[in-house]
Amino acid sequence: MKSLRTRIGVGLAVAAAAVAIPLTSTTAFAAPPPGDGWVPVGAERYPSKAECEAKELPNAQANGYHEVWCDDSKAIMPIFNR
Repeated sequence: MKSLRTRIGVGLAVAAAAVAIPLTSTTAFAAPPPGDGWVPVGAERYPSKAECEAKELPNAQANGYHEVWCDDSKAIMPIFNR
C-alpha cells in the first residue's frame, strides 16, 4: 500500500496538470478587431462591451489613440486601440 503522503502528492500533481493544460492552451486574442491599424493593448474584465469602451477611451486618448474596440466574445475582453 502507498502511504497517505504519496497519495496526496500524486493527487495534487494530477489536479495541477488538469488545471494547467486548459489554461495554457488558449490564444491571447481570439478575434481580430474590424479594419486596419488596431493595436492590442491588453485585456480586462468588464460587465459589457459599452462599459469597456467607455472606460478605456480616456486611457487610449492619453496615449495618442482616438478609438477603442473591446472583444466581448470572452469574459476577459481583449482591448485594442487605434
